[in-house]
Amino acid sequence: MSTEQVNNNQNTGLTPVLPGQWLGMLGGGQLGRMFVHAAQAMGYRVAVLDPAADCPAAQAADLHIQAAYDDVAALDALAAQCAAVTTEFENVPADSLRRLALRARVAPAGDAVAVVQDRIAEKDFLASQGIAVAPYAAIRAAADLDAASEALFPGILKAARLGYDGKGQARVANRAEALAAFAAWGGVDCVLEALQPLHHEISVVLARGADGATAVFPIARNVHEQGILAVTTVGAEEDGALLAQAQDATRRVAEGLAFQGVLCVEFFVLQDGRLLANEVAPRPHNSGHFTQNACFASQFEQQTRAVAGMPLGNPQAHSPAVMLNLLGDIWFRGDAAQASEPDWAAVLAFPSAHLHLYGKQEARPGRKMGHINVVAATLAQTRADAQAIARLLGIPQP
Repeated sequence: MSTEQVNNNQNTGLTPVLPGQWLGMLGGGQLGRMFVHAAQAMGYRVAVLDPAADCPAAQAADLHIQAAYDDVAALDALAAQCAAVTTEFENVPADSLRRLALRARVAPAGDAVAVVQDRIAEKDFLASQGIAVAPYAAIRAAADLDAASEALFPGILKAARLGYDGKGQARVANRAEALAAFAAWGGVDCVLEALQPLHHEISVVLARGADGATAVFPIARNVHEQGILAVTTVGAEEDGALLAQAQDATRRVAEGLAFQGVLCVEFFVLQDGRLLANEVAPRPHNSGHFTQNACFASQFEQQTRAVAGMPLGNPQAHSPAVMLNLLGDIWFRGDAAQASEPDWAAVLAFPSAHLHLYGKQEARPGRKMGHINVVAATLAQTRADAQAIARLLGIPQP
C-alpha cells in the first residue's frame, strides 16, 4: 500500500465501515448537517462533536457530544463511539484530527488539513505541485511588506489563518494601505496577492477514496457578492482544455495531500484565458451543493462513501443546475427591522426548485441560512426559473 493510500492515518485498512455502524463528524455546521442526512440515508448512525448546543448538524445527528474541538476527553469519546470520523470545517485543530486517528479511521487526515489551514503553506504547496497561483508574498512582519515587490500592488492582503467568506481580507492599493491593514489585524501572518484581471471564477469538487480512486464532479461557475458565494451554475459552456486543466490540477492537489474525502479547489479564469488556483477547501463546498439534486451521487454521499471506505458513487450530472445561496438578508427585505420568513410557498411553486434550509434559529445579514437548487431539463429553463426565484426573494440574479 502506498503512502498516499494510507493517508497518514494509523487505522486505514481498506475494510469498509458498514451501514449500521457509527460515523463521526467534527464540526456542527450546515455542511455537517447535510453529511448527517446523507450518511443516515445510507444506514449509518452519526455522532457530531461541536461546542454549540443547537448547531445545525447536532439537530439531525444520532448523538451530539457538546464540547470544544480540542477537548481531549470528548475527542476520545468520539473515537471510541465511531469507526470513522470526518470533518466539515477546515479550521478545526489539525491536532484534534491526529488524535482521533490514533483510534479511528480519519478522513481527511490532520496533516492534509494542516496545509490548507494556513494560506502561506497552501500557496507554497500549490506552487510545489506545479499549479499556477497569483503572484504572492508571505507576510509575517511589517518588514516583509516593506520588502514586497511593487508588482504585488494593487493587491489583496489575506490573513493566513481563520479567514473565510471574505473575512480577514482587505484590498490594498499600495504599500501604505497594506501596512495599515496588517497593523489593524494585530500583525498576524498574512499573504499578499497581486490583483488579477479576472474574467470569472470556477470550482472543482472531487472525491478521493481510501484506495486512491477519484470521482470529479462537473465544473461549477461561481459568482460572489461581497466575498460570499451567491450563485453557482452548472452546465454552461466552458473551454474544454480549461476544464481538463482545472480537473487535472484538482487531482494533483488531492494526490499531493494524500487526501481522502471530498475537497474543492477554487480557480480564477483570467481575461487572457489563464487559470490560477485560488483556494483549497478540504471538505464539501458551497459551490458543490448543486450535486444534491443534479448529480447521481451528491458530494455528501461521496464524503460518506470515502470516510467509510466504500466505493465512490457516480459524480456525473443528469441535469443542468443553478444554486442560489440564501443569506439572512432576505429575512429583512426593505427596511424591515424584524426578521420575517420568506415566501417559501411561492418558491416551491416552481417544480424545478429544491429548498435546503440549515436549521439556524436566528437569521442575520450575511449569515448562510440555506440554498435553493434549481434543476430543469435544459439550461435555459433552469436559468429562467432561477432568475424568477431570485427576483421573488430579492437576491442576486444568476
